[in-house]
Amino acid sequence: MSLMISVSGIRGIVGESLSPANLVAFSQAFATLLHKQGKDENFTPKIVIGRDTRPTGHAIATLVSSAMTLCGCDVIDVGMATTPTVEIATAAEKADGGIIVTASHNPVEWNALKLLDRKGEFLDENAVQQLLDIFRKKQFTVADWKHVGSLEQKHDYDGEHIRRILSLPCIDREQIAEQRFRVLIDAVEGAGSSIVPELCRQLGVEEIETISCNGTGIFPRNPEPLAENLVETVDSLKKKQCDFAIVVDPDVDRLALICEDGTLFGEEYSLVACADFYLRYKPGTVVNNLSSTRALRDVAKNHGQTCFSAKVGEANVVTVMKERNAVIGGEGNGGIILPELHYGRDALAGIALMLQAFAEWREKDPANSTLSGFRKQYPDYFMAKQKVRLADKPENLQDQLLTIASAYPEASINTEDGIKLDFPEEWVHIRPSNTEPILRIYTEAKSMERAEKLAETFLREISSRIDTL
Repeated sequence: MSLMISVSGIRGIVGESLSPANLVAFSQAFATLLHKQGKDENFTPKIVIGRDTRPTGHAIATLVSSAMTLCGCDVIDVGMATTPTVEIATAAEKADGGIIVTASHNPVEWNALKLLDRKGEFLDENAVQQLLDIFRKKQFTVADWKHVGSLEQKHDYDGEHIRRILSLPCIDREQIAEQRFRVLIDAVEGAGSSIVPELCRQLGVEEIETISCNGTGIFPRNPEPLAENLVETVDSLKKKQCDFAIVVDPDVDRLALICEDGTLFGEEYSLVACADFYLRYKPGTVVNNLSSTRALRDVAKNHGQTCFSAKVGEANVVTVMKERNAVIGGEGNGGIILPELHYGRDALAGIALMLQAFAEWREKDPANSTLSGFRKQYPDYFMAKQKVRLADKPENLQDQLLTIASAYPEASINTEDGIKLDFPEEWVHIRPSNTEPILRIYTEAKSMERAEKLAETFLREISSRIDTL
């Protein structure tokens, strides 16, 4: 497995592609980029570094911190922290950049460096290209002994993150507390192990049960919060007779909810429900990505607002949110972005919005007080996903996709990110992976049977026209 380089940084398997040499070189490249962005030759960049709970995280953070200080950067280490917490810390410290040591929902043997700009947001495409150019040429800025940077420990940003969430005008802790929620939390032994239960306590949740919240970093299951990985969590939810379960991924930028009956609320619908609630408090446009459910568009329309779609990827969604002055947005994988808090996917913000939305709904209709009942107010769409591995990535791939699309004149076509065909009752999105020779096929329809059939149809179309493995 080769080192995977994308817009958010580098990732790989520790001891294989993610070697100490690669980690140091990438850190030096980032330090050099920040020096180039400085006002003068005496500029000393300030960097915030945080990590999730993976066993390799502390060693990598220490290595990266040392490399950055030797390149003349001052480092603030916020310790074990969620991705959104590091983003908030980077902006709060008025730092010039940030580094998050996390491979998000990848298995435990993986790790990564995710890079932030001075606003605590992922680097834009221009900065990424500059960074990669420096990395490949190995032309690094290093400090002499007089200008080696400093290292400072600041491990109090969990509290600041929670304080900012509690300060949101739409959050009413007393109203949440009145519902006397009994909640199960599954943090998969990741960075949310302490902060998620503490946030729920401060939001007024009466009873909190936890599983995999010791912060060991040894994931007891596949850490991606998908239905097939949450069987034991569902069993625990039912045994403990909780109102619902809150599930986060290792770096807490994705939120999944499990209803009292063991059904998943749906990661796609976390954003839908949060947006529906938030638009009542702060009307405005919303943004998702091109592979997200049409339900968000329906909810926005109900509020007299417009939903815009961006290319897949958090940085792309944030760009469109800023262009459209959106009040809320995110990606369909449970990643909720609330600009009032910060421009980054934040499961903690999502938890607060969901608790408030559910509390208000239960207050209005006490007889129908389950999360599964709450979910029924939203339109049902069903998604299917397929992928096809390409023999190589042909230069004319987009042209071939357009040829396939031309057979469907009744569909409106979007070519921003691969190709998306919008039909009156369904859609298909076909896009190449940024990191692998793979085409991903996403479909959505009014039934799972139809969504799966649509995905199979386009899988056959692609296989008949494009060289695949």
